[in-house]
Amino acid sequence: MLTYICSFVVVVQSLALFVETRQEKRNVLFIVADDLRTSLGCYGDPLIKSPNIDQLASKSLVFLNAFSQQAVCAPSRTSMLTSRRPDTTRLYDFNSYWRTHSGNFSTLPQYFKSNGYFTASVGKVFHPGIASNHSDDYPYSWSIPAYHPASFRFEKAKMCKGEDGKLHANLLCAVNVTEQPGGTLPDLESTDEALRLLKSRANSKQPFFLAVGFHKPHIPFRIPEEYLKLYPLDKMSLAPDPDVPKLLPAVAYNPWTDVRKREDVQKLNVSFPFGPIPIDFQLGIRQHYYAAVSYMDAQVGRLLSALDGMGLTDSTMVVFTSDHGWSLGEHGEWAKYSNFDVATRVPLIVFVPGVTADHNTPTEPAFPFIDVFSGSERSFQYDKVVRNMVELLDVFPTVSALAGLRGPKHCPEVSLQVDLCVEGKSLAASFKHKEKKKNAERLAFSQYPRPADTPQENSDLPDLKDIKVMGYSLRTWDYRYTLWLGFNPDTYQVNVSDVHAGELYIHEDDPGEDTNVYSDFDHSQMMRKMTSLPQNLSLQSRMELQFRYLTAAMKTSRGAV
Repeated sequence: MLTYICSFVVVVQSLALFVETRQEKRNVLFIVADDLRTSLGCYGDPLIKSPNIDQLASKSLVFLNAFSQQAVCAPSRTSMLTSRRPDTTRLYDFNSYWRTHSGNFSTLPQYFKSNGYFTASVGKVFHPGIASNHSDDYPYSWSIPAYHPASFRFEKAKMCKGEDGKLHANLLCAVNVTEQPGGTLPDLESTDEALRLLKSRANSKQPFFLAVGFHKPHIPFRIPEEYLKLYPLDKMSLAPDPDVPKLLPAVAYNPWTDVRKREDVQKLNVSFPFGPIPIDFQLGIRQHYYAAVSYMDAQVGRLLSALDGMGLTDSTMVVFTSDHGWSLGEHGEWAKYSNFDVATRVPLIVFVPGVTADHNTPTEPAFPFIDVFSGSERSFQYDKVVRNMVELLDVFPTVSALAGLRGPKHCPEVSLQVDLCVEGKSLAASFKHKEKKKNAERLAFSQYPRPADTPQENSDLPDLKDIKVMGYSLRTWDYRYTLWLGFNPDTYQVNVSDVHAGELYIHEDDPGEDTNVYSDFDHSQMMRKMTSLPQNLSLQSRMELQFRYLTAAMKTSRGAV
């Protein structure tokens, strides 16, 4: 009887602790960089100087293999913030608002707002314009109208001083900030506004969800010129794999047309679509991209140190991520617009006070600002990482659970009529149990549309009506497997029998995805098997089965040898 009573008390205490935890809603500081690949110290880049983000990573859980669902801004951000794949949001370009175009899907900030949070957006969180109803999805997602820095309107103007002393709309655009309109830049303004909002909410009993979207390192590289000093040109190196991958189908190549439109790039007269940029200019692009990352890192540092200064660190979860990556000459490509790792892989760093790190003490701040110019750098210890594949779809359910909210249910196979559900998976268990081994069952899916089988002017960002081919890409520990399939933009239907091309990269031998071995294997029998599958099976399930069948055949053939 005594044993029973003791057990009952333990259960009641555990239940009480659980309820208390659920009631203690954490604040959320949600930081999104623009076009940021995993060029960070905490992701193993030996050249980058990102001390503030690395410091955050040292107290966080770091997901080393997180992937976006489409490597372009509006579709990726909409997908992440609704936890719906692009095939559900039906947003593949910048020209539709999901609530009227596909379904009235709830968003991550909307879910927090409905649970009593004050929600606010600063900078580029949703993609502005039609894709978010010219309002950044206000008032659905935000308690107050979204803030956009006034100086952003000059971003595409002739603001870059050229060698001729005149102003140009260049790609490489390091500037003297004091000479810019208002003596400022967009990310500086966004940080100032975010700090003001943090200060206004510091003593409020209402929890907050503050999303801050930095514009850098998105092009043009209009950044404070002093950051170039961190990366002398003679210390820069080229991409290790600057050539187009062997046997790459032409449909997979992105011709980086937005980069070509900049005045300084136009002067190079680079042939379309495969002509290489001159080496010295390549080094300049890489220098400016890295400098832009360090500039953005300093803004992250300002935000994090403010949490300490306002006494918010112990009550605020911090999420840091990006909408997609960016090619820096790998595969002969620049920008995003592809299914390669460099374009789809993103940083995903999550700090949960009292979980990923001990609670803060007044004498030892968690996030003291680190001045990158002081020479002080922060090393990152790989003791809290997840190496298995995850998706940006997983952010919505994960952040909800970690903040103390009951996570939304997983979506049914067809969910256009379901307002609140998620297609991603909650990663909350990763914060309780250390990853033991690789899980071959964990997959990440990305996709990219094309207007034709060969590169043309609109290949990077075709309008919906022009999409004829959709490239679906599956990433596992050991492989990237991509099929380019016929697509009907009028019905949003993909024809699984209409295979335009395929890619297969074996990461154990080819981590840079430089040799396509898809043609090494006979796919005819496998395709026949796929056509016999039920018609209502999702494309992701089809591709997974197809991939499992293919790799099993590969192992059999290797074993026979």
